[in-house]
Amino acid sequence: MRRRRWFIAASTPGLLLLTCVALCQETVIRVNVDLVRVLATVKDTVGELVGTLEKQDFSISDNGVPQEIAVFERRTDQPLSVALLVDTSLSTAKELRYETDSVARFLKAFFAEGNLSDAVALYSFNYVVTKMSHFTISFPRLDQSLKSLRPEGGTSLYDAIYLSSGELESRRGRKIIVIVTDGGDTTSVKDFHAALQAAHLADAVIYSILVMPITNDAGRNIGGENALATFAAGTGGRVFAPSFGEALDRAFADILKELRTQYLLAYYPRNVAPTKNRFHKLEVRVNRSELQVLARNGYYGEAEPVPGLPGGKVSAGPGKPYGK
Repeated sequence: MRRRRWFIAASTPGLLLLTCVALCQETVIRVNVDLVRVLATVKDTVGELVGTLEKQDFSISDNGVPQEIAVFERRTDQPLSVALLVDTSLSTAKELRYETDSVARFLKAFFAEGNLSDAVALYSFNYVVTKMSHFTISFPRLDQSLKSLRPEGGTSLYDAIYLSSGELESRRGRKIIVIVTDGGDTTSVKDFHAALQAAHLADAVIYSILVMPITNDAGRNIGGENALATFAAGTGGRVFAPSFGEALDRAFADILKELRTQYLLAYYPRNVAPTKNRFHKLEVRVNRSELQVLARNGYYGEAEPVPGLPGGKVSAGPGKPYGK
């Protein structure tokens, strides 16, 4: 079985530099899918969060087959693991200090309001991905790392999502990726599809803050915006496009509100026939037409047997016990 190899070098205590030196065929992992967990956010017609629904208000289908909801939590307090990805490419040089100041205010509020087990890991990305801090509950440690960020060339966004998703996968509770960036990918080894698949395998919800200091359409990276929108749609997150100052702070505040108003739904897949595509399509609905549900659109589960490979169950998640 061929494996991918990653070069991991310590540059200062507590800081890891991650970059790919050789990429091979993806490893196929085989596990049974026991419990599929879905985080959902519900909004009304004016965009206000709705956090008072009951289990019977929701329905879930897996590849078109209705499923019975086995676990339901309203305003779930399952612990949060947040991978915070900050773009430090050269294009951010002028505004980086404003971004990091706003991130620091978000983190302060996050730890003040949340579960004592909530934790954040900080990554920066330019032409490489740097893990600035392991998952921690220490705001001062994260704040110190934020203040050390320096801009360099390139934007390895997809690599950052891929690597942070891999580290989120083993975390218990809810997994969230928050990306602060001003444009699209330019230097990643991994592509868009590999990054999105990694996020799905980690059960991670992706929120992107596309910082746009430009007041008109000239110079905008439409491809980057579309990629971020697809990440959000696929995982049940959102894309914000604020300018700096109060608008940036409001974007972080909105993310925080959504994290505190999420529903947790989970089910054991039943009567879902394997298909050639191991990606199972999920659809989450509520029984009130005026409400909108944001939830991930699928997961990697059972597939038909592949010639030359034993068995037909192909998955790298979400076959983890509830709460793990």
